[in-house]
Amino acid sequence: MDPRFGWPLAAVAIALGWWQWGWQGLVLGLTMVSFWLVMQFTRAMKVMRAAGRSPVGHVKSALMLSTQLQAGLRMLDVVVLTKSLGEQTSTQPEVWRWTDSGGDTIDLHFGGNGRLERWTLQRAPSEAAAEAETASL
Repeated sequence: MDPRFGWPLAAVAIALGWWQWGWQGLVLGLTMVSFWLVMQFTRAMKVMRAAGRSPVGHVKSALMLSTQLQAGLRMLDVVVLTKSLGEQTSTQPEVWRWTDSGGDTIDLHFGGNGRLERWTLQRAPSEAAAEAETASL
């Protein structure tokens, strides 16, 4: 959930609980907000645990990843898609790279707001093109 909506919604839940049921409602509202925070933390830890089992900067298919990407994704959403942590190639602008076993790479560019702005897919040269290039030399 977007924090711009989540935190005001949490404040409304706490205030509504206080207004409706007094201190018991306040405790209920705080319990609901705490549960929501624990759920967000658990999701992040589950994603990081799964990503920690994979090699850094490796993805099954860079081409398939590029079809699933869309501008505005958060890094956590990208890690869910790749199932691995990326290799940071630049800090300003923030660029992360994933490579597949065929040699294709995809660079993801994140903006100042921590959201995906654009990505670049670089295909590895095919064997036929490499053979044609060496034959012409």
